[in-house]
Amino acid sequence: MKPNRGLILLLLASLLLSACSPTIDDFASSLTSIEMERVNMTNPNNPTDRVREGAAVIYLAGGCFWGLEKLMESMPGVLDAVSGYANGNAEVIPNYQSVSSGKTGYRETVRVEYDPAQISLDALLFAFFEVIDPTIKNAQGHDIGTQYQSGIYYPDEASGEIVNRIAEIYRNRFTPFAVEIAPFERFYEAEDYHQDYLANNPGGYCHISLRDIDALSQVIVDPGRYPRPSDEKIRKMLSDEQYNITQQHGTERAFQNQYWDNHAHGLYVDIVTGEPLFSSRDKFDSGTGWPSFSRGIDENAFFLVTDTSHGMLRTEARSRAGDTHLGHVFYNEPSSPSGTRYCMNSASLRFIPYEEMENEGYGYLLEYVK
Repeated sequence: MKPNRGLILLLLASLLLSACSPTIDDFASSLTSIEMERVNMTNPNNPTDRVREGAAVIYLAGGCFWGLEKLMESMPGVLDAVSGYANGNAEVIPNYQSVSSGKTGYRETVRVEYDPAQISLDALLFAFFEVIDPTIKNAQGHDIGTQYQSGIYYPDEASGEIVNRIAEIYRNRFTPFAVEIAPFERFYEAEDYHQDYLANNPGGYCHISLRDIDALSQVIVDPGRYPRPSDEKIRKMLSDEQYNITQQHGTERAFQNQYWDNHAHGLYVDIVTGEPLFSSRDKFDSGTGWPSFSRGIDENAFFLVTDTSHGMLRTEARSRAGDTHLGHVFYNEPSSPSGTRYCMNSASLRFIPYEEMENEGYGYLLEYVK
């Protein structure tokens, strides 16, 4: 088929308007390998019945789909990540040009197919929230437009419950909360040149830090094992002091708490969820009267936020899955072997002796405590 030169020029011009677009050379070279019909029309709807046996799927929109696709492909247990367009006008079969107009209601979305036996939906969602700004509407990074609206689209009731549980954690963390949470309706794969774009173009645009992608893909502790209980259950399971500290940002007294001078061999976990946080081998005497650690077992297990309470500027550490107030993190600390000091409240932790880890379901972390 002979290309339509006018149409090609129009497509090239529209691509330059978005940060999530190939360069002119990238796009021009792609025209030699795909038919013009493929440029103008994406493939038919990609239904959920195409999921591999034993696999599951979730649809994530987080700005330009190139970076999010790269992140999801890097996560262990992800079988496939496909860039495309989701949940727009049912009467429109989208392509990049029409979606970029902002008039179709479609979001640049990544269809993530994963093996639940290897990674949980919780882990994928926490990674997703780490690389987006959940407070802004119709934008992410340098990308602005309705096609860049962040969103999570779940295909069934079971995944919807998980999505809403984790979204609630972030609603409590961020105001306003602008992430679109909705049932999955439809998805169309994006054009071929969008697929694996950063793998094929290592220097290409990405609004997600490659350092963040590398860190998030190093999953040691899967938060899906340790979901946050309901507020009612949390109130019943904790003492008044534990509740005040973990749920109301309290602080216990120095030198008058359970673990500040504990030297036993074992694991420290979130008292609310049981999510593993610290190994005894990284505990050190900071002289402060609170349990101090030089690092966490999995740095992804912490949510760090600026704390300006009490007239001070500090970094608060909260647990990832439980949203438990743990304490504070201090940097450039000479007393710490790593230069970082996690100053924790004993009331936020539960200690599991090394010899009991296997029976309590933490055998997979024995090597981090030896």
